[in-house]
Amino acid sequence: MKKEEVRARIEEIGIVPAVRFRSAEDARFATQAVSHGGIPIVEITMTVPGAIDLIADLARNNPDVIVGAGTIFDTETANRCLEAGARFLTSPGLDLQLVEFAIKKDTVVLAGALTPTEVTTAWKAGADFVKVFPCSLVGGDKYIKALKGPFRHVPLIAAGGVNQLTAANFILAGACAIGVGGELVPEEAIQQRQEERIHELARRFLGFVTKARAHLAKVKGVRKSR
Repeated sequence: MKKEEVRARIEEIGIVPAVRFRSAEDARFATQAVSHGGIPIVEITMTVPGAIDLIADLARNNPDVIVGAGTIFDTETANRCLEAGARFLTSPGLDLQLVEFAIKKDTVVLAGALTPTEVTTAWKAGADFVKVFPCSLVGGDKYIKALKGPFRHVPLIAAGGVNQLTAANFILAGACAIGVGGELVPEEAIQQRQEERIHELARRFLGFVTKARAHLAKVKGVRKSR
């Protein structure tokens, strides 16, 4: 899958599930449950034991799932992830070396950022998306709305504290996508192998994104007709 296709798919689905568990088996189960629930995207964080081997396994056996690598702090690890089959890279904070590396490798990169200065720097450096993290601790959807004032052209991904009560609000505030972790793949559901529970959560989050986007489109249509 080419870079443009990966970027378009992330924008289309609007959800980037972050999988960070204590074992590769738990992470594998979470990935399969989320994808079967309708979200064919997953970010495997480097905090998962054997994360790179897991990425290779998922990329090889789940061709319809866009597997990315998260919580990356150096280009050596990033390169190993790409060799394993990762389709996108992301970091929790602004790492210009990672952005530069991803551009050279023609790979989608979600650059971490928090402040307006960091958003500006990440976008000018060539990031495909700017992941605003941690959103919930700095104003939540109101913070995203404030950023979208001057950064209307920048595709922001809201991450950190996104849940069922706030997911739609982040999209309504202007985020092109949301990053979701434990609220989508609860540890209890993973431990008890409750696949149907995760399917339901995936459908709910997809519904939040779809309805919020439909509302925005309706509002935009009304404004144009005036």
